[in-house]
Amino acid sequence: MCAEALARVESILAQAGIGNPAKDALAIIEAAKHLADKNNHLLCALAMAADRAAGTPLGYVTGRVNFMALDLSAAPGALVPRDETELLGWTALRMLNDFPVDAEHRLIDMCCGSGNLVCGIASYNPNVRAWASDLVDDAVRLAQLNVRRLQLAKRVEVVQGDLFDALSGRGLEGTVDVIVCNPPYISSGRLDRDRAELLTHEPRAAFDGGPFGVSIFQRVVRGALLFLKPGGTLLFEIGLGQERQVAILFDRTGGYDPVTTVNDCQGHARVIAGRRRLV
Repeated sequence: MCAEALARVESILAQAGIGNPAKDALAIIEAAKHLADKNNHLLCALAMAADRAAGTPLGYVTGRVNFMALDLSAAPGALVPRDETELLGWTALRMLNDFPVDAEHRLIDMCCGSGNLVCGIASYNPNVRAWASDLVDDAVRLAQLNVRRLQLAKRVEVVQGDLFDALSGRGLEGTVDVIVCNPPYISSGRLDRDRAELLTHEPRAAFDGGPFGVSIFQRVVRGALLFLKPGGTLLFEIGLGQERQVAILFDRTGGYDPVTTVNDCQGHARVIAGRRRLV
């Protein structure tokens, strides 16, 4: 397709008020080349542009998303990975890269969604052996697809179930080095009010953190203690301003020390990490 097609798509997106229309237009043009035969590239691109202009997430429109510089599949039924979640992935990866290079590093990705975190981390550290779980059928299938596409199936297992219940019977208790979790962390009330637009296209389960936005944090903080080895680390992505709430949850268990945060480039705490006590 020519520059004129790119300009038409970009114009459609700009008129709809889509942020960064040039970037989205380029992604749509590239996707259309793979999704339609040559004679229908433009029609496909214009149809995709209309979907994007209507508010459909770009990942759902193109079926692809870039995360930690990897090309992953995206589809309705699982949250489209956000750029800010890369901070959690790179933070966990830095921890794992400090471990001995001749040893297996065990990782759990809880609430794995499309598998973006476990795929990103395992892709960049060949010593990682990982398990990922999610409660939602569509998310599990998509995560399994991404694992296969990146040829990680020998080191990454994706299972369905309710948090750590999905991993029982695998002998992982007390052996895991790092657990990552990007849980739903918006309160139910906010989703029904000022954040309701999130539910237009993406699943509520990916956002709804219960009455106060910390229901999954509470369960994972407690459950992780059974699986982490002494000195192992649990890391969460957190919403803006949630660091104090989640730090209190860590402290209440008596099983983590220290508890630290990692800031994004705007200076906001977006990752919180608790290290399981050695004794």
